[in-house]
Amino acid sequence: MNKIKKSMKAGDSTAAAKKDGTSPAKLNRDIQAKLGDQLRQMYNDVVSQGVPDRFADLLARLDQPEATNGDKSV
Repeated sequence: MNKIKKSMKAGDSTAAAKKDGTSPAKLNRDIQAKLGDQLRQMYNDVVSQGVPDRFADLLARLDQPEATNGDKSV
């Protein structure tokens, strides 16, 4: 993982690489798989926590049609 962090500096992007004529660095399938596994592990806890009640209530209210204004466009 340290190699990946070192290679990912602020401002590095595909657009910047194309601009200066170099090709962007490509990750081999093993590194892509390792990154995918680590991201899944990291975000599994977040996904399993669910949505807090106050957010669920807010989303439900946003889904309800507006009763005060006849204009239903968003």
